[in-house]
Amino acid sequence: MKEFTWKVFCETGSIDTYLLFKELEVDMSTSVAQQEDQQAHIDSPIQ
Repeated sequence: MKEFTWKVFCETGSIDTYLLFKELEVDMSTSVAQQEDQQAHIDSPIQ
């Protein structure tokens, strides 16, 4: 989805498409950070 949005922006120069691309980029980085945080909790020893 992110790559498609970037290609559309390159073709059209639409600022709305660029803003959607940036929003997707932030969502993806937030999702990765959440997954890493969950993984850290799974790997921690049980007390």
